Amino acid sequence: MTEPQPTSSPKTNLAAIFSAVAVIGICLFSHLGALGLVGPDEPRYAWIARAMAQTGDWVTPRLYGSPWFEKPILYYWAAALGFALRLPAEWAARLPSAIAALAAALAIAWLGKKHYGSALENQSGDHAFVISPALLAPMIFSASLAAIGFARAATPDMLFSASIALAMAAAASCLRRAGALRNGNAASTHNQKLSAGTLALFGAFLGLGVLAKGPAAVILAGGAIGIWALATKQLRAALSLAHPIAIAAFCVVALPWYLICARRNPDFLHIFIFQHNFERYLTPVFQHIQPFWFFVPITLLAVLPWTPFLLSTVSEGRTMRANTWKNSPGFFFACWALFPILFFSFSQSKLPSYILPAIPPLALLIAVSACRASAHSRRLLTVISSAIAITWLVVGVAAWEYFAADPQSGLASKLVLIVALIAAVLCFVFGFRSNLKSLILTSAWAVAISVELAGFALLPAIDPSVSARDRATMISGQPGTNFYTFHLHRSWNYGLAFYAGRPPEEWSPENSGAATLLTTSQGLIELKKLGRFTGSVNPQERGIRYVKLEPVTR
Repeated sequence: MTEPQPTSSPKTNLAAIFSAVAVIGICLFSHLGALGLVGPDEPRYAWIARAMAQTGDWVTPRLYGSPWFEKPILYYWAAALGFALRLPAEWAARLPSAIAALAAALAIAWLGKKHYGSALENQSGDHAFVISPALLAPMIFSASLAAIGFARAATPDMLFSASIALAMAAAASCLRRAGALRNGNAASTHNQKLSAGTLALFGAFLGLGVLAKGPAAVILAGGAIGIWALATKQLRAALSLAHPIAIAAFCVVALPWYLICARRNPDFLHIFIFQHNFERYLTPVFQHIQPFWFFVPITLLAVLPWTPFLLSTVSEGRTMRANTWKNSPGFFFACWALFPILFFSFSQSKLPSYILPAIPPLALLIAVSACRASAHSRRLLTVISSAIAITWLVVGVAAWEYFAADPQSGLASKLVLIVALIAAVLCFVFGFRSNLKSLILTSAWAVAISVELAGFALLPAIDPSVSARDRATMISGQPGTNFYTFHLHRSWNYGLAFYAGRPPEEWSPENSGAATLLTTSQGLIELKKLGRFTGSVNPQERGIRYVKLEPVTR
């Protein structure tokens, strides 16, 4: 099977355009503040960004007044701008990730249009339809579990992934002008002069990636391009990317902050480069130990509900003829998708966010291979649609089981179940009819509606049990109270610190005075043993509880 040639096709209908815009907007930007900042990372990074806006020190990241060099500066700059504009805390902290996700979506949309034309026309059975990769790829990406989750994460991960996506889009443009990625026609095409502007963009976007998370940006982009070049024997085209213009743009964007920060903080390079990059990759010092195959199931989960379409991607790769894959844009995108998964599988420290840079190219590959499956293998499309239908059934039942008992979210969980059931039935029907366009739009709208329902009721229902926002509001209303924490997870301590505006102090048994504690059931058991708590304790009870301790009389 050969790569399709870019063609001029009938305009994609307005319904598909509206659906794509609406789904992307809802999935990436809706209800960014429905859940308070959670985990140890979000409130910690948000504190640093807020402090940067308040102090005006835009060079040294500081946590509770002390330098903090776990991550570079790009996220802090972006979030600090939101705090300076007085956006709500959650929006200021998460909006950079949402905007970065949109940038990644636009990058793969541009790649879809550039390399596959404005539309791919397919005819299957009684259903004629027009599918535009430029529309389909960003919608699939934005409606994936990974994009929805990390567009709402106050972390540098989506900024990092978007920077790599933009850099790889620029790289693909340069390689195309160098005679590669021309759908098997590179031999008959004269090389064109490389665009200085595109080379500069390639270097600049790589520089942004280094500002987002460090030298891994160069490793991931360079590694993907490198294995593509070695496999296709197009080293000359790949080396053209190391143009002085690209190198200069990279240095202008990436180096100034590193040099200034190192000058002001002599220990910066040692802490950041060696401890938080080399040691994180080469040793299990940060205790994120996982098996080698860890990222396989993580990748399958990350692209939900589109995971079954990976079958069409694999089928597409297996049927590609030997004389076409070397100049195939699809093979270049596959190298981009596979290298982060492969590279981090060898890491001694593994977190799900590490393979986020692989999701944009996977979405593009899914978009292109899906319509081929609909045109050439009706049976495969039926299998895929059935798997998607089962996926929606599982999602609906899981939402019902988890949220139905909560009075605040019971109605929303029922609605999610209804949406999932309708989506499951429609996906099966449209797949059986080989109506790919309706199949994908149905699933995309089901995702968007589920995101709306989650933001409206489901996330607010679990917010008090996972976020410190409500507890910290109560603390802030009692400024004269001696407030402590006891046996709390560090994520709660970071969250309380951010929302209360001051790091909480850990209570000690030596403290005999009156105090207000936030603790867990295990903390209550410990207090009972110490004779400071006389109430009942349920060891199985989850969540955080307030406890008021009376002073010890001597």
